[in-house]
Amino acid sequence: MTKITAMTTMCADIFDSTGEIFPGGEALNFAAVACGYPHINVGIMGAIGDDECGKAVLNSIRDKSIDKSSIHIIKNGETASNRIYLTKEGDRYFKDDSWNNGVYGDFRMSDEDIEVLKSTDIVFINYYCPNLADVLKLRETNNFKLAIDFDNVRNFDELEKIVPYIDFFFISGDEEILPVFRKWSEKYDGIFNVTLAENGSVTFFNGKEYRVKAVPVTEIVDTTGCGDSYHAAFICSYVKDYDIISAMNEGSAVASKTLAHIGGFL
Repeated sequence: MTKITAMTTMCADIFDSTGEIFPGGEALNFAAVACGYPHINVGIMGAIGDDECGKAVLNSIRDKSIDKSSIHIIKNGETASNRIYLTKEGDRYFKDDSWNNGVYGDFRMSDEDIEVLKSTDIVFINYYCPNLADVLKLRETNNFKLAIDFDNVRNFDELEKIVPYIDFFFISGDEEILPVFRKWSEKYDGIFNVTLAENGSVTFFNGKEYRVKAVPVTEIVDTTGCGDSYHAAFICSYVKDYDIISAMNEGSAVASKTLAHIGGFL
């Protein structure tokens, strides 16, 4: 089995239109999808509070085959939260005060956590995570592969400094940014994947381009967690047969299902 550790965002997604709370965050969404693959052993590392939102996070994965031993529950702590707004087309957006860091922002890995990463095959993390620098440092001297979600970051000159340490580079964008990743794929060993929303996705590896179309969706209910679903499905497929096109198609298929419901996962 392939062991994956998803770091570190676990939060409460609060939908402004209804006030409903759905557990989410990149790590939680990713693990909730990855645990559905029988050849994957996935765990989550990060911190939540012992508040109602933290309890909701744990309850949402209670019956899922996810290793929860690296989830730190902080006494009297506040779980991170994100207030989400939706357009009539189902696209999510945020306001300046949407995000509440909670205990997520203060989490630092313990010695036990570090040992967990050393025994992990793949670490999945997002670019904004406060622990990214520590994970990159560990990556230099350990054998785990590193997958990073860069969302819509565009400071490519700065990003290239860490590209040599990245095995799976995920970013959302458009056709205009593709030349950057084509060039990087010729210089570095990683897999560079760009999701293009309704226009599908593109992957570059060893200078070669791969394209797949998006899976048509009758009605987009909510885009929350769509990217996390794609990333999890892509990686879980790829480590099984090392076929990039199959991995992209699997990512697209799972992401399309996420678009059909509120929240990052079921």
